Amino acid sequence: MAAISFNPRLNVQGGRKNHGVVVEEIEGLIRIYGDGHVERPPIIPSAPCMVTNGVVSKDVAIEKFTNLWTRIYVPSYSSKMPLLVYFHGGGFCVGSASWRCYHEFLAALASKAGCIILSLNYRLAPENRLPAAYDDGINTLMWVKQKARNGANEHKWWLNQCRFSSLFLAGDSAGANIAYNVAIRSYGISGSSIKPLILKGIILIQPFFGGQERTISEMHATQPPNSALTLSVFDTYWRLSLPLGANRDHPWCNPLAEGATTLRELKLPGAMVCISEMDILKDRNLELCNALASAGKWVETRMYKGVGHAFQILHNSQFSQIRTQEMMSHLKAFINQ
Repeated sequence: MAAISFNPRLNVQGGRKNHGVVVEEIEGLIRIYGDGHVERPPIIPSAPCMVTNGVVSKDVAIEKFTNLWTRIYVPSYSSKMPLLVYFHGGGFCVGSASWRCYHEFLAALASKAGCIILSLNYRLAPENRLPAAYDDGINTLMWVKQKARNGANEHKWWLNQCRFSSLFLAGDSAGANIAYNVAIRSYGISGSSIKPLILKGIILIQPFFGGQERTISEMHATQPPNSALTLSVFDTYWRLSLPLGANRDHPWCNPLAEGATTLRELKLPGAMVCISEMDILKDRNLELCNALASAGKWVETRMYKGVGHAFQILHNSQFSQIRTQEMMSHLKAFINQ
């Protein structure tokens, strides 16, 4: 896979309308104006649906009112396969299920792990602040449940190959945050609420959590060149995505904050947490793993040496290819255990 460049100079746009002053900006990715207008330059190309390494992919509408849709990946396996619902990263504010980097990563994962993947294109902030993305995740599970029960003919090409008793929720960065919160909602309400789906595990890749108090890695982490997540970018994403008036100790940002529901009270399936050694989120990810284990939850922690945030998507490190293959092997083992 090719490396993804984040050079903002590649996205200079001419003929811009006057929307007033820029009030928030992450260079090259998103710009918000005083009148509420939002621009997202096309920094990462989209990939069309295609057959990749024997994996068929198609885009399917879930809810037209919110423009919620998913890209479904089905590898050529003869037996029924686990179902993985995936949430892309991007600080809740950018990203798409059609981005080429995600298409390549998830097509490869579907092939290697032998699983069907639904990659969700959820609503983005700041136009749709949290909990909009969580709501889209729950609505997707309800949609899958309905299709599994009524066996809709137009969906048999993937439904007939699903092992609904092996559902996994997964995501990277903000997508991992979404997977975690959707799991709490779907698993904690009632196990019967999503039957015949049975949630077997959650996969949190470099999960995007925060807090008012800085961690050591947030302040002092040595990051690789062209890092996808700096501290200023981290702060901007939270300003744009949390409910207005909330700070970074809101439980959607900091599940370990005082006043948040204790982990021991939550019903959660087994979790796999993938951490990057050179990620500013490293310490916070480790804190979550330790807290889950202390609360009696089953958690598998994987640390990837010499790489930073989103290395498996952006391939912006000399170690990216090697560590991505390591991650793929770990994901395959977790999904098929």
